[in-house]
Order: sequence, then C-alpha cells, then structure tokens
Amino acid sequence: MRFRATPGRRRRAALLTLLSFLPAVGLIVFTGPSASAHGAPMGPGSRTFLCWQHAVTQSGQIDPTNPACRAALQQGGATAYYNWFAVLQSNAQGRTRGFIPDGQLCSGGSGAYDFSGFDLARDDWPYTHVTAGAPFRFTYNVWAHHPGTFHLYVTKDGYDPTKPLTWDDLEDQPFHSVTDPPWTGSVGTVEAEYYWTANLPRNKTGKHIIYMHWVRSDSPENFYSCSDVVFDGGSGEVTIPGVGSGGPGGNTVGGGTGGNSGGDNGGNGGDNGGANAGGGDNGGGDNGGNGGGDNGGSGPIGAECTAQRTIVSSWSGGYQAEVTVTNALDVALTGWTASWNQPAGSTLDQVWSGTSSVHGNHVMVQNASWNGSLAPGASTTFGYIASGSPPADSTVECGGFRAGTQAGDQHAAHAQHAGHTTQAGPAAETLLDRMLSGARSLISA
Repeated sequence: MRFRATPGRRRRAALLTLLSFLPAVGLIVFTGPSASAHGAPMGPGSRTFLCWQHAVTQSGQIDPTNPACRAALQQGGATAYYNWFAVLQSNAQGRTRGFIPDGQLCSGGSGAYDFSGFDLARDDWPYTHVTAGAPFRFTYNVWAHHPGTFHLYVTKDGYDPTKPLTWDDLEDQPFHSVTDPPWTGSVGTVEAEYYWTANLPRNKTGKHIIYMHWVRSDSPENFYSCSDVVFDGGSGEVTIPGVGSGGPGGNTVGGGTGGNSGGDNGGNGGDNGGANAGGGDNGGGDNGGNGGGDNGGSGPIGAECTAQRTIVSSWSGGYQAEVTVTNALDVALTGWTASWNQPAGSTLDQVWSGTSSVHGNHVMVQNASWNGSLAPGASTTFGYIASGSPPADSTVECGGFRAGTQAGDQHAAHAQHAGHTTQAGPAAETLLDRMLSGARSLISA
C-alpha cells in the first residue's frame, strides 16, 4: 500500500571583558583545514540518507526498524548514521575502479567513518520506485557547497542485490553527468539540495542501484553513494522494507508526480516516514523487528556510555553547560558521541573539548582527538555556550566505540579534513578552557 506524504546576558564586567577577546581566540580555535564538502543523494535517496531519515527518533537516538539499516548500525555504529552525508575519500582525485575496492562501493572504502555496514549484500534496503526512460528530478544534499561534477551510473541487467557490489556490476559509462547544478536552501541543513532533471536509463526492470560519484573540482575529495531503486513504473515513492503495515514489501512513503517532484516531496516523506518508523515487523522471522530472528531485538543500539549535563552559569539570553561522558562498559572505549535536541529558540554558539555538528535543532558532539579513549568507568568532559534558555533535562544521549573497532581510527581520519561546523585543536581548546575558567572565578569572587 502506498501513502502520499503531506507538507511539514547579562554577564558581569569580567566576563564581558573576556568575551571581547573571544573573536581573537576564535582565530585559534576554529582556524585549520577548510571545511570539507558534504552531501548525499536524497532523490533517489542513498542508503545512508534513507536509513538515517527513517531511523532517527525525536530524541536523536538511532533506532532503525528496517532490517538492512539495523544490520548496518550493528556493524558500523551510530556515527555513520549521524554523518550520512560523509561517504567520502579525501584524496580520491576522480578515481573509481581500482581505488575503491570491489565490495566497498557503497561505503566509498570507508574513508571518513565506518560505513562498511552499508556494503552488506542484501535485498531489503530501502528503495525508490522509478520508471525506466522517464525524467526524474535528482536531488543531492548540500551540507557544504563546492563546485564539481556528478556522475550517475546504473547496475547492469542481471544485477543481484544479494551479492557484494563490484565495479563489473555497473555499466561502463554513466547514464548522466552534470556539472555545478543549481541548488537551493540553507547550507548545512537537510533542506538544502542540488537539483537537476535527467532521463533515467531505458529498458530497465526490477531492482537496481544508481551509483553516484561526486568529483569536486576545487579539491581531490570525492563522494560515493548507492541508491537502491526498482524500475516498476513508480514516481519516486520510497519503500522501507519491514516498516509499518505495508505487507511483505514493507511500507511505501513519499514520492512525487511523474518523478519531477522528488526533491520537494523528499522532505515531506521524512514526516510520514517518522510516523511509520515506530511500528516495525513484530514477527518472529529472520528479520522480525521484535522477534527472535537473526536481526531481531528492539530498542536503540548503543548504551556504551552515559552523558550528564550540568548548567555552569546562565544569563539573560544564554548559558554555559558542561557535559560529563562516562564509559559504562567493562572494556575500553576508543571514541564517543553525545547528542541532544536544543530547546526551541536556542542555538549552539561554541563548543570545546569536542567536535560539533548540527542538524536542525539536533546537536551531536564527538570526542576530540585527545579525549576519546576512556577506560572502563573513566570520564571526560566537554563544554559549550548556547543562546536561549537552558534545557530542563540533564540527560544527554551517548554512544561509544569499543576498543578493537574501526571507529576510533575513523574519528582521527575525519579530523584531518575538518568537520561540518566547527573543530578545535587541543591547544586551542585548552586555552579557551583556561580563559572561561578564569572568567567563572572572577564572576564568583
């Protein structure tokens, strides 16, 4: 059954004196490698985008009910989900075959984070319904804007989704390429998108992958993505297998008219998807969301750490908070991620001892390069300044990476080409901490 989506200080003198110097400090804190581009296909949606879109809860936790998306989370962790727009290689220089190994096309060889779960060979990934030979409005998120060319490939006839995707599975030449397409929206939000219309490949039927390769013209950084589609006469509707009451094929949401409103309705599909994502399949089969199958189990994955927020100080129009992250496991963590939703009207101004990224009102802070490793029971802190009123809730969602996983290395790799909004080096963070600590002492004196 298919559903059509519907449209969704006063500080004392000492602190004021301190803050007058913060612009100069900002040159230290935020100077570094230029921000990398980020983005991913939203129409047709890539595996990382659709899994994130239909798994993130109102609290910001990742809780997929789609079996393939849950398997990807179990393999690679939640960080890849929160960075669905960062399937990249920082020194790709336009390379494809021979650079990205066979079987790792959908993760782009996992250059920034552990996206390996999205390479899993299975036939129950979320997919988009399209029509062979018909015009389709392609959209690609603009998390950071840069010039470049998008190359679109499709799998050959006979493609088998239950086998690892290889370069030989793709047609030799792209069916479409576009350079510097128009874009709209506010950079760094889900609503921002590049958009263009192109005809889909002719004479295709059944399940396929549209493989997109974005080659930046101002940098050697490249992006790679897999969008699962089914050529069945559809108009951009998205099916999430295992979600809701859509029967064996899952629930179908979103979509546009004639394939030309995929971008506009992509956002609306998110609203409908959120409402449908809570149901899941309660059966006892292999993919039962709450059953006893191989991919069974309910509730969000990841209770590796706890995070507790303390309001250090507040003033008219803003506040300062400190968050304590504690390893809740009996094994070491190599990295952690804290996340929460900012109250309405509140915006994040500064973060130290961590790296922040903001998705609407959802904030995610990952460990800095020097405070990610936590022994069992050990704690570390990060702090931030925000405008607006302090939140009433002191609890922050937390997820970590066990020693022996690849995620810690992925943090370090991504730090080399900067994050989505701000990144601070250890020396700068220490300086800012000392300055803020001094200011707090002056205020309390």
